[in-house]
Amino acid sequence: MKALVCTEPGNFEYTEIADPPMRAGHAIVKIRKICICGTDLHAFEGTQPFFHYPRILGHELSGELMDFDDAPGFQRGEAVTFLPYLNCGNCIACRAGKTNCCVNLQVCGVHIDGGMVDYYSIPSRLLVHSNDLDLTELAMVEPLAIGAHGIRRAEVQSGEFVLVMGAGPIGLATMEFAKVKGAEIMAMDLNPHRLEFCKNILGISNIINAANPDIIEQISDITHGNMPTVVIDASGNRKAIHSGLNYLAHGGRYILIGLQKEEIMFSHPDFHRKEATLMSSRNATRDDFEYVIKNLVNRKINPRSFITNRVKFIDAAAGFSDWLVPANHVIKVVVEKE
Repeated sequence: MKALVCTEPGNFEYTEIADPPMRAGHAIVKIRKICICGTDLHAFEGTQPFFHYPRILGHELSGELMDFDDAPGFQRGEAVTFLPYLNCGNCIACRAGKTNCCVNLQVCGVHIDGGMVDYYSIPSRLLVHSNDLDLTELAMVEPLAIGAHGIRRAEVQSGEFVLVMGAGPIGLATMEFAKVKGAEIMAMDLNPHRLEFCKNILGISNIINAANPDIIEQISDITHGNMPTVVIDASGNRKAIHSGLNYLAHGGRYILIGLQKEEIMFSHPDFHRKEATLMSSRNATRDDFEYVIKNLVNRKINPRSFITNRVKFIDAAAGFSDWLVPANHVIKVVVEKE
């Protein structure tokens, strides 16, 4: 079968590899849709943590279930997605139900080869039913679940002011699920096109350009002097992460969904004075996937609004350089396989 391999930063190669064998407790999925995420783009540019080359990328996936073992309730030929997080089931995190941050976690396309292939093998326990969503919507479930998990971690309440830093796909997903919770959302980014997207497509009225010199005053005005009780970084930008505490209300929660490779630093007295809560949000769980699917089925969220580019699998390698250019206004790319 054909695979697209990132051999080193800045380089892809199409190659032929063996079809995955059918194994006990596993399923074979014919990959049909692959969404490109920040993890893939960062791997291409060489800035992705937890990463080694060569690697087959791809973990936002959907396809046709070809064969399986030990997957009651599933049928051959049905449309599926799956959790791309292979957890051990035995560590302290898994025993607590936190399979998304398993001690021995292997994420498809990061720690192990991913789904930019014709056929993919996954443990059957990770399969997820389509609930009549189409293949494109199914491939969008994983990135939406990242945002949903961050909102769940933050325990967002109706009426709270929530500042989301970063209006890429994960940030947009985070905003969407904050809206579902009834929050008052502020969207911050450097990219005017993405801020316009937040305003015109997502209906977010509180738009903040991170280049403005009066950010704190602007946020204070929006929140009636109180500042947001929830600040979420979805940018993975070190400068943004360091700034986020300055925007947080006393007693607030600061959630890091975005990821970067270096240390984070902030004033301990400022953090202590606010009795702030700092937490990370990593990946998602089956509960998050099911919550996302429920909201897609109920049409509370329209994932297709994120899609700016579609490309055939054979043309995907050539697209990565262009997708990284902010002037090209790329939000979400869907790679389509026959």
